[in-house]
Amino acid sequence: MIRRIDVLSYNNALRQLSPMWKSSFAALMFLLSYTVHPVLQIGITVWMMLWCTLHAKIPCRAYGLLFGTALLFYCLSVPALLVEFGRPAAGEAGVFRISGPPLPMYITAAGLERAGELLARVSACMSCFFFLMFTTPFSELLQVLRKLRMPQIVLELMLIMYRFLFLLTDAAHGLMLARKLRGGRRGYKARLRETAAMAGALFGNTMHRYYGLSQGLLTRGFTGEIILPPYTARPVPRRYTVRAYAGIAVLVLAQLWLWLRG
Repeated sequence: MIRRIDVLSYNNALRQLSPMWKSSFAALMFLLSYTVHPVLQIGITVWMMLWCTLHAKIPCRAYGLLFGTALLFYCLSVPALLVEFGRPAAGEAGVFRISGPPLPMYITAAGLERAGELLARVSACMSCFFFLMFTTPFSELLQVLRKLRMPQIVLELMLIMYRFLFLLTDAAHGLMLARKLRGGRRGYKARLRETAAMAGALFGNTMHRYYGLSQGLLTRGFTGEIILPPYTARPVPRRYTVRAYAGIAVLVLAQLWLWLRG
């Protein structure tokens, strides 16, 4: 999936926009996503999805697959938010109860509301992050961070780890393909043994390729610092700035109206 994201970040309709503008827009929307009302958070989620699918021309299938995969981590935390053990306190009615050993379990309306609010916030924040991830290549993000005076050592570590992810996925894909060609999946126990063997082989193969990467840097004259290309400013079309600022103004006014109303 990381290769798919990298390809889309270089081949989208918003590729030529200023990376600093896209980063600022995503950061501002992220802050709004964290603070505004849950109803407005749902609106931010839909709006940022439209920016990716309509303006940036990101395929809906790729966007939905990554968004759904990220929401799986939210689903893993839902039981901890919903399920309560013991008996409901006075004045707290359980929406759903399961009585039995060792402790009775129940779900309250407050838990459902808390899970819904968290889902709205997580979706809004993820949509802002996906906008930046799908529309801005990683190299341009490093240029933006460098212009913001991020330490050079941090940028180099980010660049090396990003490259390491590609090495890891390539090695894992090769091992999975070799396993299928050799007639894998012959049973549950055999699959566990093959998975354990693949984990060790994956680590060794990845470290071998990482060693080759470090040797390649040395042969190319690496002197202890990876030189990044300088940041180049790019113009932003007026239609995008108007839509972005108008949407932010509407969100701020709507939040103020909800505060005054409440």
